[in-house]
Amino acid sequence: MGSPRETASAPASSSAPAPARATIQARFPGAALLGQRESPESGLQKQYSNLCMEKSQKINPFILHILQELDEEVKKGLEGGITLNIAGNNRLVPVERVTGQDFWILSRILKNCRYINGLDVGYNLISDVGAYYAAKLLQKQLYLTYLNLMFNDIGPEGGELIAKALHKNQTLKYLRMTGNKIENTGGMFFAAMLQINSSLEKLDLGDCDLGMQSVIAIATVLTRNQAIKAINLNRPILYGEQEESTVHVGRMLKENHCLVALHMCKHDMKNSGIQQLCDALYLNSSLRYLDVSCNKITHDGMVYVADVLKSNTTLEVIDLSFNRIENAGANYLSEALTSHNRSLKALSVVSNNIEGEGLVALSQSMKTNLTFSHIYIWGNKFDEATCVAYLHLIQMGRLKPDNTDVEPFVVDGHVYLAEVSNGLKKHYYWTSTYGECYDHSSNSESCYIAQAGVQWHNLSSVQPASLVQAILPQPLK
Repeated sequence: MGSPRETASAPASSSAPAPARATIQARFPGAALLGQRESPESGLQKQYSNLCMEKSQKINPFILHILQELDEEVKKGLEGGITLNIAGNNRLVPVERVTGQDFWILSRILKNCRYINGLDVGYNLISDVGAYYAAKLLQKQLYLTYLNLMFNDIGPEGGELIAKALHKNQTLKYLRMTGNKIENTGGMFFAAMLQINSSLEKLDLGDCDLGMQSVIAIATVLTRNQAIKAINLNRPILYGEQEESTVHVGRMLKENHCLVALHMCKHDMKNSGIQQLCDALYLNSSLRYLDVSCNKITHDGMVYVADVLKSNTTLEVIDLSFNRIENAGANYLSEALTSHNRSLKALSVVSNNIEGEGLVALSQSMKTNLTFSHIYIWGNKFDEATCVAYLHLIQMGRLKPDNTDVEPFVVDGHVYLAEVSNGLKKHYYWTSTYGECYDHSSNSESCYIAQAGVQWHNLSSVQPASLVQAILPQPLK
């Protein structure tokens, strides 16, 4: 058997520096034993304790607690479809964040668990060392369909290891790398992976410091990839004013007829960029969820969006939050939704400097367009006419309270709007660890991807009372 670093990589060659590879091997002399089998007869909690003692590794009490809950669920008769939640941002139990060493032990006991097909270790400290063992787990565990590694201090080398492990993996459906600074180098390895992998359906590379080269490479590869249903390219590090990345994404949309959800938040996109996307949407028949929030789109850009809405019959969600469309842009959208479009279901115009007139116009659209059911408007300028208009929508049952982010209230005979914690991406960075938080009004993407025939569930948006759960198909509302 070769060195641990070599066995983790799918291709024989690697661009990672030798000292980094030697560091991983030196810190974990037991890495070569990762393929050894553990007896499934005892509970995972006992296996974990025994393996920590055998390898002289400190027991992580948080992992021990979660595995104990998992064992209890299994004893109750739960046989499969479990996602194991060991996220480091849990506030209901004492948390000792998982390190790379902890993940080494964890990967050893999980690799043969047939009843676990989801693993959430977000907001921990596994770093590139843990990424090495995550890559090994992807090679050994043949039942894992969901892996959440968000915000784990994984760098370019760790990104390379995981991307190369996916060259041969045919089971993983959803990977979250959100917030790991894999940079342009790591992004290029993921672009190469997308040329080979034909099973991954959702990939989240948001906040990963991707560069222009890797964004263009991913967009180019997606012109031929027929598996990816959702891609998140939020907040790359881009330089220049030519919006080259948007041009290439537009070209991809003209040729790709499988992509359902596209996230391009914080791309420094201007009106010319949204024009490129809208031109492509005339030819695209698959995209249902478009996120262009936190950009520099003004009311002039809404001319292109309104025009494409008049003919496009597949777009169901548009997130325009934190742009500058103002009243003129809201009026363009309202006219298209009132007289032409009957496919859009959800629109977010949060913090777009829209005043009363534009917000009232959008409320009027909801009265005539019965398909248009979700609207998010907080952060704009509310006058009393706006407050009364949305009060009437809610009172008449046209706008459900869960489908908007405002709630009307009356003081001294005057109507005001208060903020409600709803939104299209309510649980993108955090998830509730108690109660029922799954609903299509605040997690729309999972609904529209499910409609496209994808059988996995949007696990990033679902965490019930137990820290371990069964992944069950959710009915569409």
